Amino acid sequence: MSKYNIIDHQDTRSGFGEALLELGKTNPKVVALVADLTGSLKMGAFAASFPDRFFQMGIAEANMMGTAAGLTIGGYIPFTGTFANFSTGRVYDQIRQSIAYSGKNVKICASHAGITLGEDGATHQILEDIGMMKMLPGMTVINTCDFNQTKQATLAIADYEGPVYLRFGRPKVPNFIPMDSEFEIGKGITLKKGTDVSIIATGHLVWKALEAADALNELGIDAEVINIHTIKPLDRDLIIESAKKTGCVVTAEEHQINGGLGDSIAQLLSQQLPTPIEFVAVMDIFGQSGKPERLMSHYGLDTPNIIEAAKKAISRK
Repeated sequence: MSKYNIIDHQDTRSGFGEALLELGKTNPKVVALVADLTGSLKMGAFAASFPDRFFQMGIAEANMMGTAAGLTIGGYIPFTGTFANFSTGRVYDQIRQSIAYSGKNVKICASHAGITLGEDGATHQILEDIGMMKMLPGMTVINTCDFNQTKQATLAIADYEGPVYLRFGRPKVPNFIPMDSEFEIGKGITLKKGTDVSIIATGHLVWKALEAADALNELGIDAEVINIHTIKPLDRDLIIESAKKTGCVVTAEEHQINGGLGDSIAQLLSQQLPTPIEFVAVMDIFGQSGKPERLMSHYGLDTPNIIEAAKKAISRK
């Protein structure tokens, strides 16, 4: 059984907002830019406390990215904030040319990612962003699982030199990672050790992976659960070590099956350790309007589907 328990339920975007305020107090080089969504990104406290370091850019996301790139030349550490769809899809050219290609120290912080955005529907529910961002040379990609981990990641990327894409969400979800636990960019976390199947999850699917592992334990299946918060650079050693031990893998993510965590792990295993692998992800379709939990169930991003994927993976060993 997993040793992790729910501390409370909080939205991951609030973890970002709380850490940003903390950074404002401790690092005078941190500046914040937002595209008309101060409240949604929980950046209001930073704006009120440090008005000279806060820039409301309006509905002009491309301009925001260019401005952020420029601020790095003066030694500042800019954190940009808007919805994940507008943080990536709308401004991909600016990110590629002005930030990634130029190697600028910009922190692209994206809320309302995936289908848990909910009622705003398919046009806002970007499910391709991880793939888009991880393909950019030099871009670090982080996808956090709860409030505490989002806060940890926000603090960590301020000290990291180079462009970062930090992805988090809108709804209140289980908060279970201890705030005093270590967060290291590029290093996954084994949440539960096991010997029969490796369940490797990211973001909102991490808690559901732990739930699945507990249910599998009742069936006599010993599942290992790994939290991959950093999708790029990938913790290759941890993944290979786990797959070698269990002999089969399930990946779970709130993202398209193409281009996400599962793709990265499949590429790694095909090169280093061919292993049966099953994917829990959105299967090459767009989202739709609805309540977050209903959408997660509808698209198969839930505990029962992780359980079934684990059984199938084991059967293929």
